[in-house]
Order: sequence, then C-alpha cells, then structure tokens
Amino acid sequence: MAASATAARPLAGASVRLPLSARRQPVRVALLPRAPPALQSLSLGRPAQAQPSARGRSVRCLAALNPEMRATLDKVVGSNKVVLFMKGTKDFPQCGFSHTVVQILRSLDVPFETLDVLANEALRQGLKEYSSWPTFPQLYIDGEFFGGCDITVEAYKSGELQETLEKAICS
Repeated sequence: MAASATAARPLAGASVRLPLSARRQPVRVALLPRAPPALQSLSLGRPAQAQPSARGRSVRCLAALNPEMRATLDKVVGSNKVVLFMKGTKDFPQCGFSHTVVQILRSLDVPFETLDVLANEALRQGLKEYSSWPTFPQLYIDGEFFGGCDITVEAYKSGELQETLEKAICS
C-alpha cells in the first residue's frame, strides 16, 4: 500500500506537464502602425547622417513657430470655442492623457474640435512655442490656452471647467 501511494505522487524535482487549461496564456499586444518610410531608414544604434541641404540647421530651427504657423494657429483657436490639440483623434486617441481629456469633454457634452499633433511635426513643435507649454494634450477654450491633462482634470473635479465651458459656449 505504501508503494502505490508514492507512485501516485511525483518525485521531488520531477517535472509534471500541466493540462492546457492550466498553462499560462500568452499576452496579446496590439501592434502599432508601421513607421513611415522616411523613419524606417533611421538607425537607432548610431547617429543619423545629416542631409546635405539640411546641414548646419537644427530640427528645432526648421520647426520653430514662424509667422505663417502663428497665423494658422490663431485662426484655428479663434474660430472654434473648444479646441484640443492631442495625440491622435477624438475617436482614436494615441495617448492616455489625450484620451482622458476627450472623455472629460464628452462627459460634459461639449462640442469640440481636435487636431492630431502626431500627424505634423512642425505643428507639434510650433504649438509648444505658441502656448509656452511643452506637452500634449493642450486644451483651448474661447481662444485662450486652458491647460494640459492635469490642469483639465483638476478643473473638472472642482467645477471650474464646467463654468469656463458654459461661459465660452454661451458667449
């Protein structure tokens, strides 16, 4: 009887195959879209070679806020009561902070426009200078910069955001 009891238990150190239902399942990760061809050629292991036409100029200088960009931003911000410059679109945010601000604005049932800063690097860099705010999303209400995600969340919790939006929509 002792022999049959030990035969039913595996020996110490022996491996036992688990049934498929008990095995750890692989984690599925959503794939990001492929990088544009211009970015695919960049090597992460070594510095990129400057193109002859761009030699001596920094990316920052190429993307600085020029008068044309400022006029365009003034027009966009001034012609819409609520504008959110964000990563992605309101239907497909590409960042958790942008998603949070979109959800807040939707919960308040406020009509708002969005612009995807990931689609245009010049817009993204110019907007940082335009607002003097280095991160995205950036919320503009009634032509004025309101803030980023943290400021918007705090204003929502305190009721200040609702008041500001009501004044803007009614004006």
